[in-house]
Amino acid sequence: MPVVVRKATGADRSRLAEALSRAFFDDPVMTFILPPEQSRLRRIQALFELQLKRVHLPHDECYTTADVAGGALWAPPDQWRMPVLTVLRSLPRIVPLLGTRLPVALKAINAVERVHPRAPHWYLAVLGTEPAQQGKGVGSALLQPVLERCDREGLPAYLESSKEANLAFYARHGFEVTSTINLPAGGPPVWPMWREPRS
Repeated sequence: MPVVVRKATGADRSRLAEALSRAFFDDPVMTFILPPEQSRLRRIQALFELQLKRVHLPHDECYTTADVAGGALWAPPDQWRMPVLTVLRSLPRIVPLLGTRLPVALKAINAVERVHPRAPHWYLAVLGTEPAQQGKGVGSALLQPVLERCDREGLPAYLESSKEANLAFYARHGFEVTSTINLPAGGPPVWPMWREPRS
């Protein structure tokens, strides 16, 4: 049965944040930034709710499935960097969620942003699927709307993979590893990946 993909809306925000929090519960970067396992799921969900509300849904380039089994959150060309005003407005929510891990998280974000390409591209900020739905083609289906647009418009795409096991998945969709970022303070590696448009 084919996976039905649609644009996410504000009405999907809570369910999508829940799905993404379960998808990223064992993510190496999330585990590093939010080490206490007992509170990690709640805090990841709250962070995704905030990101969806303030950053991703306003771009109108969030995709999910009919049953909200996952999501692909994209930023259009030249819109990947979070505006300063958005950061400032979000701080009162972010500070209590990250607590003492805030400096570590900021250093990690800075390390990743330093190598972010400046050439125009579509940026895949987040791709996640409910653990029970992984391996069923959901992630591939969620990628298609924007990758097809990239190919149609002749634009590249970019992402950072925080799981080495996912590199082969992204490679099947045309992404290539460009370097390895070793996050500061003993953090895990992250792999930037670039995809040229297919003719």
